[in-house]
Amino acid sequence: MSHRAIPRAAANFNFSTSRLLRQRAIEPPYRSIIQAAPQAQRIIRPSRPFTSSPALYKKAGKANKAHARSDSAPPDRDISVTPTDEAYDVSVLEAAILRAIERLTHELAQLRAGGRLNPNVVENLRVQLGTAKDGKETVRLGDIAQVIPKGRFLNVMVSEKDHIKPVTSAIYASNHNLAPQQPHPDAPLTIPVPIPPPTGESRQAALEAAQKAAEQADKAIQNARAAHHKKLRKFELEKAVLPDDLQKAKKRMEEVVKKGHGEVKHIVDGAKKVLQSQ
Repeated sequence: MSHRAIPRAAANFNFSTSRLLRQRAIEPPYRSIIQAAPQAQRIIRPSRPFTSSPALYKKAGKANKAHARSDSAPPDRDISVTPTDEAYDVSVLEAAILRAIERLTHELAQLRAGGRLNPNVVENLRVQLGTAKDGKETVRLGDIAQVIPKGRFLNVMVSEKDHIKPVTSAIYASNHNLAPQQPHPDAPLTIPVPIPPPTGESRQAALEAAQKAAEQADKAIQNARAAHHKKLRKFELEKAVLPDDLQKAKKRMEEVVKKGHGEVKHIVDGAKKVLQSQ
């Protein structure tokens, strides 16, 4: 009986990718603020596939005898994918879990011991431009300035000198306990914004945010599982896949889901330890 590998569209999860995600999630908070944005871009494009298991092989059973071929036969690129192939294929499920873990890692990277502070928080502030005489206009800070993390500061870079005062006022008036400084003579269009030191209240807020991010990741994984299970149920009702193959496909699905939940827990537990130690 010949074997052929089931096509896989998704990437496999591996332990090096797992360690990289955990390392980014539990880095010291201020370093995480610096690296959050570029890291998020890099991890969204993993260079390797998503699964810790080798490629699946299965027998060409009754549902697949029409597509069976000998090992010596040349590859047939026109062979269509059978329902049994689709049942065993967890690539969509794995891709959804990977996206959930990437979002979780990005969320945790934005957390610091003092609570939640990242460039987006400042960029989303509203800035009032103009005067009562010439007409006032309210714009998003990110539309007129660029926020760049640097060490324990957020550098807000405006494009026009007239924007320094209204941008400074908007940052100071926010509820994030920020105290923007005057631009340095060497950088007259850059407003330094020190990141406040952590407090017991802000540390607790960070822990709660980490737990909420974990719950969202777990929910995303469960939603992905429900979608995959719905597909298997459809095959079962249509009797398109043999019962034995369906059972194996369901077992494979549960293994992937269990691994995803375990990875979420491991990442969040590590991040919480770092937040509590600050």
